Amino acid sequence: MLHRLSPKEQFELLVSQWEPVVRKAFLSAIEDIRSTIVLRRIVERLERGDIAGAIQAMNLEDAAFRELDEAIRQTFNAGGVGEVQQMPSLRGPDGYQVVIRFDVRNIFAEQWLREHSGSLITRIIQDQLQAVREKMIDGLARGDNPTRTALDIIGRVGGTGVRTGGILGLTAAQARYVATARQDLLSGDPARMRHYLTLGKRDKRFDRSVIKSIEEGRALSQNDVAKITGRLADGYLKLRGDTIALNETFSALNESKIQAWRQAIAKGDVDVAVITKTWLSMDDGRVRHTHRAMHGQKVPFEAKFVSPSGAQLEYPHDPKAPTAETLACRCRFTVTVDYAEQLLRRRGRG
Repeated sequence: MLHRLSPKEQFELLVSQWEPVVRKAFLSAIEDIRSTIVLRRIVERLERGDIAGAIQAMNLEDAAFRELDEAIRQTFNAGGVGEVQQMPSLRGPDGYQVVIRFDVRNIFAEQWLREHSGSLITRIIQDQLQAVREKMIDGLARGDNPTRTALDIIGRVGGTGVRTGGILGLTAAQARYVATARQDLLSGDPARMRHYLTLGKRDKRFDRSVIKSIEEGRALSQNDVAKITGRLADGYLKLRGDTIALNETFSALNESKIQAWRQAIAKGDVDVAVITKTWLSMDDGRVRHTHRAMHGQKVPFEAKFVSPSGAQLEYPHDPKAPTAETLACRCRFTVTVDYAEQLLRRRGRG
């Protein structure tokens, strides 16, 4: 006998299937941008002090993230289809079972996908532009070698022939962490060099070299610092990929759940007045206190959940909610239909 997945099991299965797809799509976009950059073109423009031209030569554009856009669309579709499969058998006034299908081409579904993906990609690109611009301005102000500056941005080619270690793909804040670590390690100041050893995303294989330099009272060489901070940048890039994958997978799956029910409501298969949503948090020590307090909160289908912070969310990972309520959130929600009430309503209560 086949085991019917519970809503929780179904959601966890979808997350396990699609989160890696979204992560890979983001990282592939960054790799594609790196692989198409002509280093000499950037260096020549930096030598002239042409920062705008150097940035333009990097081709940071929407088209580079089409794979990410498609991964989100596929995740959204899978979530909607999965939700329809989880819906209990619904019967119309004539007693016959109604047929419900999820339509990813529905005008409202397409509108959400277009606006959400467009906004995400715009934010990613704007973050890239800010990080790259800050790095170039800082490099020129210090009189750094233009080639070194360019390589710190786009990464260096390793034994695999693939560029790694650059700040492309990082948030502007993460790029600043890498820049600060670079200056700390080059400073020769023991206190500043020890600060690098507190960074959670550092490659600990380099710790011995850093500690030795501190004990000997000397700065690390430019080449050593490039290697160390390159691996630090890789650590932050992995974190960025993990964060985007989790946030976008949960947002797409939860929004498609809402859209699936709205499509059923629009067809007249179920009355919106008899549908409720329930917030469910993860039962572990990593849940933020606001979401732990929201566990079990029930609201009408078209209403919003209310956090103790005052934030209102249509569902966990609602893109319109404050980042403090959505970043790395692992909560989910369920939808419940009062079929007895719906039957009474449709029969005019007797």
